[in-house]
Amino acid sequence: MNPTASDVTLGILAGGRATRLGGLDKAWLERDGVAQVLRWQRRFASETATTLVSANRHHERYRDAGLAVVADRVSEDIGPLSGLDALAATCATTWLLTIPVDLVGVNDCLLPSLFAAAGDNGAFAIDDDGVQPLVALWRVDGLRVAAADAIAANRPAVRGLQDGLRMHAVRLEGVRFGNLNTPDDLAAAGIKTNE
Repeated sequence: MNPTASDVTLGILAGGRATRLGGLDKAWLERDGVAQVLRWQRRFASETATTLVSANRHHERYRDAGLAVVADRVSEDIGPLSGLDALAATCATTWLLTIPVDLVGVNDCLLPSLFAAAGDNGAFAIDDDGVQPLVALWRVDGLRVAAADAIAANRPAVRGLQDGLRMHAVRLEGVRFGNLNTPDDLAAAGIKTNE
């Protein structure tokens, strides 16, 4: 049985430093006139109850756009684990669907596919490029505990966290999410930047 929208929060991971792009804030890169963070909020609006954004800068810009933003709760640079921890701590629904803000595209049935395989603690996607651990559906109560434990034990690997939770892999044949990591990626996606 699929969850209703009221069971799921969309968590957009936008806390990265974009070092390969000179520190550009990927959340606000525009494709076809729409910022990445708003593109994903709109894409999943009918499937989720609300959207949370994990970000560590430009909080006022998110608020001005009507988005709820959460900052990392830990000061160490432990990568996406800190964003997952912050999202789980704030999330008020049973399930949390996470995606990186710099994805290029997702398939139409992403959430139903992940939920169908979720079991007790969730599932993550494998696209044609390989494992995509941040494209995942998490049971929030399990994530809260597991993320806190991983931070305390200095185990920042998201795949290790998922292994510990016994999350299931979902192979999405013929799907490639893509990422906006380099200037060539931006050009291929039709993104022009003046920054």
